[in-house]
Amino acid sequence: MPANPFETDLDKNAANYVPLTPLQFLERAASVFPNRRSIVHGELNYSWAETYTRARQLASALAKAGVGKGNTVSIIAANTPAMYEAHFGVPMSGAVLNTINTRLDAATIGFIFDHGEADVLLVDAEFAPVAREALAISKRKIKVVDIADAAVASDSADPENGVEYETFISGGDPDFQWEYPADEWNAISLNYTSGTTGNPKGVVYHHRGAYLNSMSNAIGWSMPQHPVYLWTLPMFHCNGWCFPWTLAALAGTSVCLRKVEAGAIYSAIAERHVTHFCGAPIVLGMVINATETEVKPFEHTVHVMTAAAPPPPSVLAEMQSRGFHMTHTYGLTETYGPSVICAWNEDWASLEPQAQAEKSARQGVRYHALEGLDVIDPETMTPVPRNGEVMGEVMFRGNIVMKGYLKNPDATKEAFEGGWFHSGDLGVMHDDNYAQLKDRSKDIIISGGENISSIEIEDALYRHPSVQEAAVVARPDEKWGETPCAFVSLKPDAAQLSEQDIVDFCREHLASFKLPKTVVFQELPKTSTGKVQKFKLRDVAEAL
Repeated sequence: MPANPFETDLDKNAANYVPLTPLQFLERAASVFPNRRSIVHGELNYSWAETYTRARQLASALAKAGVGKGNTVSIIAANTPAMYEAHFGVPMSGAVLNTINTRLDAATIGFIFDHGEADVLLVDAEFAPVAREALAISKRKIKVVDIADAAVASDSADPENGVEYETFISGGDPDFQWEYPADEWNAISLNYTSGTTGNPKGVVYHHRGAYLNSMSNAIGWSMPQHPVYLWTLPMFHCNGWCFPWTLAALAGTSVCLRKVEAGAIYSAIAERHVTHFCGAPIVLGMVINATETEVKPFEHTVHVMTAAAPPPPSVLAEMQSRGFHMTHTYGLTETYGPSVICAWNEDWASLEPQAQAEKSARQGVRYHALEGLDVIDPETMTPVPRNGEVMGEVMFRGNIVMKGYLKNPDATKEAFEGGWFHSGDLGVMHDDNYAQLKDRSKDIIISGGENISSIEIEDALYRHPSVQEAAVVARPDEKWGETPCAFVSLKPDAAQLSEQDIVDFCREHLASFKLPKTVVFQELPKTSTGKVQKFKLRDVAEAL
């Protein structure tokens, strides 16, 4: 058989092949737009040239401390310049960046230090007390770098041996010659799942996936050059959904927000001319329920990307009416954050606002860098009918799926069974190829042999004008096996409602067998990323 001419004498070489890495976005931004503003944090302002220099100084300082390929640098910090710089400086040194949830307890953080094999810890003064406890629990010898911030009282996670961040990077070379990864499959970051049962799992990202998802963010959201992005989303969560790297690619401006509050969001929009921000439904609730004194008028359109728990159509419609252009996305820690997007279809423009919101509340279609998205029967591994009714498990395949779980081959093998990543989320596929979540597999309510979607009941609850937040879980029942139990918190100015008031309202929107049989009025427990902790609500429901 003759040789294939397209595979002969056409090899990879330094001129035509370079491993993909988002680190080059920073180099380009500093080269092309050196004087454009990169970061704003209170009175602090940095240009792209300055951010690139600071990232190289961090990389150099880490290298001088013996950090390189195979090492892990952990960081516990708010959305500050140091947190942003770590997304570049740490992998520039060859090390892996491990961003840690700032709301975790000391025992969990100590576990992450040991399991992730942390060598250096960068820690914000606000979180120094819990870091000290975690360091005492950990079995590792970890170098501590304290991040001071004018917004919080100074504190150290290691009063005897710690060094301040600015002092640490000042010893680094501003012209540090960092190198591209030898292989784009090399790890760039380590993110831990929330670990609602047992210890959290370490999800490993590679340079290729981080590069591709950063670009998908920009393309899917139709982001322009030089956006002004407000950090309402924690950068520790899936590396800020890869947006630190996206913003470098677009030479945008990061407006840091240490504490996410309605007043601060509106002020940033009005004063900094913020064009984009991301957030879970809890952030949307802050915006919608802001007081008159918190709201600041603005005339430009603000683009908002939301994910985490599926937002009710009523919430999306309310945001739209206030001048926010909503984009709904879906993903998991294992898929670099958002990897599915509810791409706007022009055919929807003629629909009524509520109908548009219902379309937008679907999870949508795959990101540009995701090769496969389907709803599949996990028993037969065949796609379910595209009729919007038959449920299956949402599964992913492609370059923005994690490398796997760190030091957990059994969990990795199980997650990739059959050549797909199994999300654990149940959903349907519509005839227009838009996927829609119906529930987590563990959240589906089976009552009298009928499957009931907790999300469907929650959507009905959110339509009530007095309901601020709602969540539904299964409550054990001797006769039916399980029945829906609704947890509801009311808006501050709402009149008191009874359990029957809620049930009667739901009756207008749901079949009788789907009605909540129990209603509990209370605040909803949440993770730091705004997800309702349903496992805690199940405990309450079971104890009723």
